[in-house]
Amino acid sequence: MQNNSLNVLDLFRLDNQVALVTGSASGLGAAIAAALAQAGAAVACHGNRRPATETAAAIGSKAAAFRADLSSTNGAEDLFTQVTKKFGRIDILVNNAGTIIRHAAEEFPLEDWQQVLQVNLTSVFQLSQLAARDMIPRGHGKIVNIASLLSFQGGIRVPAYAASKGGVAQLTKALANEWAAKGIQVNAIAPGYFATTNTEALQADETRNRQILERIPAARWGQPQDLAGAALFLSSSASDYVTGTVLTVDGGWMGR
Repeated sequence: MQNNSLNVLDLFRLDNQVALVTGSASGLGAAIAAALAQAGAAVACHGNRRPATETAAAIGSKAAAFRADLSSTNGAEDLFTQVTKKFGRIDILVNNAGTIIRHAAEEFPLEDWQQVLQVNLTSVFQLSQLAARDMIPRGHGKIVNIASLLSFQGGIRVPAYAASKGGVAQLTKALANEWAAKGIQVNAIAPGYFATTNTEALQADETRNRQILERIPAARWGQPQDLAGAALFLSSSASDYVTGTVLTVDGGWMGR
């Protein structure tokens, strides 16, 4: 029987939960980390070339900053070990860290391909695997992967990025199939065009900026806080019957 006395807003609370948000030194990751903290979670903020100390400091005493190189095959395990040593466990994993390298496909260096795939896809699998091993005995956990519009589209001059983000979408579904019955929901968010440091060149290009805005029904670039609600939903008990989905947050781009 449904419990009608339950306040639905309570389902979005993350009290006594520990969240790890990779790539949370700035931009989308920092906004997600702040949102989860506001909902009550203790947050492990990860950075590499840019440390996540500012994000953690802005959140306050319930947050801590960690540094690990996810372009290394040992980076995921290093990060997981650091976080669990500090917090004891991980209840929510947000795989946000990513990189993009642009070359014409016929000239794309193999080492750049391998770097992008390691950061954007392999480390996502590694961290998810490590987190699931910790979550399965407890019978609950949330994994939220950050996909992309290029999980659906091919892009130009970014074959490694498109391949990695297509892989993230499929990995999300594969892990959801295996872990749903064990109490772990695995979902992904596919952001559209957001105003971050990664898109500064596009925003500054008058022609491309106009073309992008003409395609977006909302007629504006996304702001990092626009991702916060989706991330909180997929990290909370409000989404306990949602798994294996890729949620687009794109101002209507994919529906155009």
